[in-house]
Amino acid sequence: MSYIDAVILGIVQGLTEFLPISSTGHLTLAGKLLNLISEEHPEHWTAFIAVIQLGTMLAVLIYFFKDLIAIVKDFINENLFNRKSFANQNLNSKLGWLIIAGTIPIVIIGLLFKDQIEGAFTKNLYVISSSLIVLAIILFVAEKISKFKKDLKDITLFDSIMIGLAQAVSLIPGSSRSGTTITAGLFLGLKRDVAARFSFLLSVPAVLASGLLQLYEALSFINTDMIINLIISTVVSAVSGYLAIDFLIKFLKKNSTMVFIIYRIILGASILILISQNVINP
Repeated sequence: MSYIDAVILGIVQGLTEFLPISSTGHLTLAGKLLNLISEEHPEHWTAFIAVIQLGTMLAVLIYFFKDLIAIVKDFINENLFNRKSFANQNLNSKLGWLIIAGTIPIVIIGLLFKDQIEGAFTKNLYVISSSLIVLAIILFVAEKISKFKKDLKDITLFDSIMIGLAQAVSLIPGSSRSGTTITAGLFLGLKRDVAARFSFLLSVPAVLASGLLQLYEALSFINTDMIINLIISTVVSAVSGYLAIDFLIKFLKKNSTMVFIIYRIILGASILILISQNVINP
């Protein structure tokens, strides 16, 4: 892997982790096109991706730093010290409960299907292309029927659990974590930018926990030759991820997700064409 490859992968990871277009799909496609995924030692690729994903997690923590601090502070204050009922808690404390409730589905499903998620299934381009197209169609339906009325303060525990279940669906490669959660948010009547903001806040516990676990499991496959490229990709993914979060929230305040729907369908179809022409292996 060259330094240029490392920069490309960092940009791809940072942008596609937060835009609803699937980071797994783009990274797998990029890895195969750049001939970086070794058939003999696929664990090196998995380890590399596990590390640079922490860069995008850092982007979320930095972008929402004030929000997350306020949520933790008020959650502790209103549940441990003042012991208020859920209905009487302020928005930040309620968000703490909503994030916990929304995280439960992906924890349970992730533990139950850990082997399948981490298997060859995750790198199958047929699965990825199908997910890109199918989830694009579902997002299109959500765009057509959503009422776009709910703000952050209007999100209920039921909404959070439903969005959490959608986050669990994102374990299917090619579906996109932000894509599935934003889609669920739209079906539940959230405004587009509110769905994106809650999606990012909800990602913090699950992505941070899984990222650290993957990093721990990947440490034995990381060698000194990978260090510089890892640093480059991780830093680039953090910067591009921060920009992607800021862009998407501002973009969805005034625009629909149609551009992402069209992009997903074109990308999914393109992958199938590349496979059929033997340009890449599935």
